[in-house]
Amino acid sequence: MKILGICGSLQQRSSNAALIELAVKHAPHGVRVEASDLLRALPHFDSDLDTADAPPAVGALRRAVSEADALLIACPEYGHSLPGALKNAIDWLIGSGELECKLVAITASVPGPPERGQRGLDALAGTLAAVSAEIVGGQPLVRGPDFERSVVELLEALVARARKRAHSVEDE
Repeated sequence: MKILGICGSLQQRSSNAALIELAVKHAPHGVRVEASDLLRALPHFDSDLDTADAPPAVGALRRAVSEADALLIACPEYGHSLPGALKNAIDWLIGSGELECKLVAITASVPGPPERGQRGLDALAGTLAAVSAEIVGGQPLVRGPDFERSVVELLEALVARARKRAHSVEDE
């Protein structure tokens, strides 16, 4: 099973990138979590560029999402919403179908009360609803003594849901 980890922040040492790295480190047996830095190279969404010759960075993002069984998105809150770079990536994926009905765990690494970051996650969930994504999680994770355990629990919930989905497809 392959999970694509996407950090919504472009900051090299963001706490959300650290969250993705913890998921990479704690991937259960038979699961590979791959941290992606594909958002950085994407041009601004422009439907005029969304052709068979779309920019290479767009093709790379689409392939990575298509090949993943699930996504783990760590999304900081910017201005009570999701970061522009993450929204831009989703815009590139909406019309092409790679996100359609995809299993996506969403969370945010926050320094304080768990209410911090919730508006950004709500905005992300609303955007993902446009493609009928199946959301796992949706709550911020507070950095502190239980942070690593919380990341592992979210990852375990995502893997369990992905395995359940795989088994239901096999049973059909």
